[in-house]
Amino acid sequence: MRELFGGACVVSTLSVLVLYYSLVSSEVADMEHIVDETNMGDMHDKEERRHREPSGLQQLELNEAQEKIKLLESKLAMLESRLPPTTSYPDIKFRTYKDRWRILVTGGAGFVGSHLVDKLMLDGHEVFVVDNYFTGSKRNIEQWLGHENFEMLHHDIVNPLFIEVDQIYHLASPASPPHYMYNPVKTIKTNTVGTVNMLGLAKRTKAKILIASTSEVYGDPEVHPQPETYWGHVNPIGPRACYDEGKRVAETLAYAYNKQSGVDVRVARIFNTYGPRMHANDGRVVSNFVIQALEKQPITIYGSGEQTRSFQYVSDLVSGLVTLMASNYTQPVNIGNPEEKSINTFASIIRDMVGGDSDIVHLPAVEDDPQRRRPDISRAKAELNWEPKVPLSKGLAKTVEYFRKEMSRTKHSDRNSGDPAEYLL
Repeated sequence: MRELFGGACVVSTLSVLVLYYSLVSSEVADMEHIVDETNMGDMHDKEERRHREPSGLQQLELNEAQEKIKLLESKLAMLESRLPPTTSYPDIKFRTYKDRWRILVTGGAGFVGSHLVDKLMLDGHEVFVVDNYFTGSKRNIEQWLGHENFEMLHHDIVNPLFIEVDQIYHLASPASPPHYMYNPVKTIKTNTVGTVNMLGLAKRTKAKILIASTSEVYGDPEVHPQPETYWGHVNPIGPRACYDEGKRVAETLAYAYNKQSGVDVRVARIFNTYGPRMHANDGRVVSNFVIQALEKQPITIYGSGEQTRSFQYVSDLVSGLVTLMASNYTQPVNIGNPEEKSINTFASIIRDMVGGDSDIVHLPAVEDDPQRRRPDISRAKAELNWEPKVPLSKGLAKTVEYFRKEMSRTKHSDRNSGDPAEYLL
C-alpha cells in the first residue's frame, strides 16, 4: 500500500514537472517571436525612413514646387481682391413669380435710367438694361452686375431687339444740348426708329410701355406754367429741333400704337432734373455750375440769366415714373418741380453752397433757349397723387458731394460706394 502511494506521488510529481516545462517553453517561444517581430519592425521602419528622406536633388525640387505654390496663391489672392464680395449686393425685396415683373429699361446706364434701375431692383423685379453707352456708363450700374435679377445688354435700340418682358421704360436718348446736337440725325433716329422698335416689342409681348418725353415738347412756351394741354411753341428747323421734334414724334407714335394696336402706353413729360451720376460734361446748368465752382473757375451763364428753370431731384422723378407706370392713366403727365428760379439765382446758390469765390460771367445767349420753364403738375397730383418732396437745398448738397468725390479721384478704385440708398432723399 505504501509502495502504491509512493508510486502515485512520483507520477504526480513528474506530471507537474512536465506541465511546468511545457509552459516555460511556450513562454520562451512567444518571447523569441516578439523579439524577432520587433527586430523586423525596426528594420522596416529604418528602410521606410531611408526612402522617405529625400535626396539633395529631391529636396531642391520640393523647395521649387513650394515656391511656385506660394506665387500662385499670391496671384489668386490679388485676383480675388479685385472682385466685389458676393455679399456686396444691396438687400432687395423678395418676390415670387406671381408679382415679379420682367422690366426693360432702355438707357438704363444713364443718369436717370440708373436710378430707376436701382429702384426696380430694390423692389425685387427682374431688370434688363439696354444701353449703347453714348452718354451712359457701366459705373452707374456696376452695383448690380452679376446679380441674378439683373441683365445688361450692350445694344443700340435703333436696331430691333427681341426679348420677353412685362414692362418697358423707354428712356434711351441723349438729353442734354451738347449731346443731342452732336449727332442730330442719330438723335432723331433714336427717338423715332428706336421708339418704333420699342413700341413694336411692347405690341408683340403685350407689355406696358412708358415713353420718357420731355418739357422740350413745349419749346419756348408762350403759356406759363405749362399744362399738358398746351401744344407748345417749337422751332422745327432750329438747333434743338432734333430733340424737341424727336420727342414730339415719339409721343405721336405712342398714341398711334395705342389706338391702332391697343398697346398700353404711358407718357411722362420730364422737366429739368439733377442729382448724382449726372454726366460731368453734359453741359447742363447744374453740372456746369457745380464743377466750375468746385474748380474755382468763373461760373458761365448764357444770356442775361433772367431766364427761369424748375429743377427736381432725381429720386422725385424716379418716384413719379414708377407711379405713372403703375397707374391706369394714359394721357401725358408733367413730372417736375414747380419751384421756379432764375439762372442768376441758381448760380449764386451753388457758389455759396460750394464755398468758393467764383465770378459769375455772362456769355452770349444760345439760339432757341427757352426763357421760362415751370411745370403745371395739377394732373400729376390729381391722377397719381404725386408731387416732388426733396427741397432744393438738400438735393444740391447731395449733388455737390457727389461731384466733389468724382473730381478727387486719382485711381480707378476711388469711387462712390454704389449703394443705391446713398442718393435717396
